[in-house]
Amino acid sequence: MSTIPAVEVQDLVFRYGDRTALDKVSFSVDRGEIFGLLGPNGCGKTTLFRILATLLKPDTGVARVMGLDVVREPRAVRRRIGVVFQNQSLDRKLTASENLVHQGHLYGLRGALLRSRIDSLLERLGLSDRRDDKVDSLSGGLRRRVELAKGLIHQPELLLLDEPSTGVDPRARLDFWEYLQLLRRQEGITVLLTTHLLEEADKCDRLAILDQGSLVADGTPGSLKEQIGGDVVVLLTSPNSDRLSGDISKQFGLDPTIINGAVRFEHPKGAELVAQLMQALPEQIDSVTVSHPNLEDVFIRMTGRQFGETAAASDQG
Repeated sequence: MSTIPAVEVQDLVFRYGDRTALDKVSFSVDRGEIFGLLGPNGCGKTTLFRILATLLKPDTGVARVMGLDVVREPRAVRRRIGVVFQNQSLDRKLTASENLVHQGHLYGLRGALLRSRIDSLLERLGLSDRRDDKVDSLSGGLRRRVELAKGLIHQPELLLLDEPSTGVDPRARLDFWEYLQLLRRQEGITVLLTTHLLEEADKCDRLAILDQGSLVADGTPGSLKEQIGGDVVVLLTSPNSDRLSGDISKQFGLDPTIINGAVRFEHPKGAELVAQLMQALPEQIDSVTVSHPNLEDVFIRMTGRQFGETAAASDQG
């Protein structure tokens, strides 16, 4: 396997007028990985996706796919990538196989070779018995599989997926991930996807977490959660969050934060500490939650906000 990364992004900057959508973003994706760009709406991940798909040119910085510069060598890049957009690109009046025929023609595929690839993809994606059904009659999950087949018809080395679980039910989402894992095992394909779903990001090999155009963390889901260093304790109080936070800081030497009125802190032995807190400050605490850290806790630590909160949400992010 080549030592050249599947994707290299170095100090990428992109602006929409006065708004900076990407601010010196840098990361790399190894070949054969399933890599996620995680962030809330407006964070810049879709802009980054469009740059890697050669649809936008960055203001400054470099992006390479399989060693090819996306600005200087866009045609060569397009031959190496398959793209599945968030918004449906299927012709709903055509059948599943007809959509694949037209997609194959765009890449110069014809005759027996094209028929063989269509048959193989439909079988692998569990669509053989629906090949002659019009897309209009297919469920959201089945349409997503046809979209995936379109992106794979020319056997790309890198598959780019923009919010792949949008509009599909939980069962279809699980099926979709099974197909991605199968592709990785059988074809060695590299997958880069954008998502705002924390449970979807948890399935990736590695992640880059974006917020307001900046990369705030990257690594495996497990290593990112390990940075929290213990349990996450969230306290709800009706009288005064500021007072409770101050008393915890003074009496226990902790540095809690207040997120949406709840007092939050991290501690290696959070469950044990809760008993002491309830004994010391019983009148101030209405309820307590103790949990192992998740990716939202990582986001809160890095940004000071909950994952759903965006300071500058935009359809262009």
